[in-house]
Amino acid sequence: MLNEFLYNIAVMLDDMRLSTLLHESYYMYNWVESTHVLFLMVSLGMLFLIDLRMLGLALPDVPASRIASRLTWPMAIGFSVMFITGILLFYAVPVRSTQSVWFRVKMLLLVAAAINAWLFHKRMNESVADWDNDRKAPSHIRRGAILSLAFWAIIVMCGRFIAYDWFDCIRGQSPFVEFVAGCVDGQSRF
Repeated sequence: MLNEFLYNIAVMLDDMRLSTLLHESYYMYNWVESTHVLFLMVSLGMLFLIDLRMLGLALPDVPASRIASRLTWPMAIGFSVMFITGILLFYAVPVRSTQSVWFRVKMLLLVAAAINAWLFHKRMNESVADWDNDRKAPSHIRRGAILSLAFWAIIVMCGRFIAYDWFDCIRGQSPFVEFVAGCVDGQSRF
C-alpha cells in the first residue's frame, strides 16, 4: 500500500515536463549532481572535523565550542545546498529513485542522522561549559560523534550505490528485495 502510494507520486512527478527536461538535459543534470557532491564534501568535511574534535582526534587544544561555532554556519549552508540539489536529483528520476533499495536506506539514515544531530547539539550545548577545553568530550557526546561519522559514511555509500541497478525492480528480485525496493507489480517505468 505504501509502495503503491510512493510509486504513484513518483509517476506523477516523472510525468512533469520539468522533471523530464532536467533528466534529459545535456548539462543541467550533471551540474546539479556535481554541485550536490561538491557541497557534500564541504559540509561533511566540516561535520567530520567537529566530530573528530569531540573524539579528541583533531585539534584537541582548541575549545570544542569555538570549532563548533565557527563551522556551524558554513556547514549549514553546505547542507542547505546539498538538500536542494538532492531534491532536484530525485525530481529528475523519481520512479527509479523511489524503487531503489539504496535510496530508501539513504533516506532512513538521513532521518536517523538528523535526529542524532539534534540530540548531539542539544547535549553539547547543555554541557559544553564543563568540558570545553578537555581533549575529549564526555562519553555521551563521543557516542553521538561516532554515530554521526557512521551514519554519514553509510549515507555517502548508499548515495553512490543508487547509480547501480543491482536491486532494481526490473531484475526480478526476491519478494523481500521487491518489498524493500518498493516494487509494485508490473508497474516499473524505468
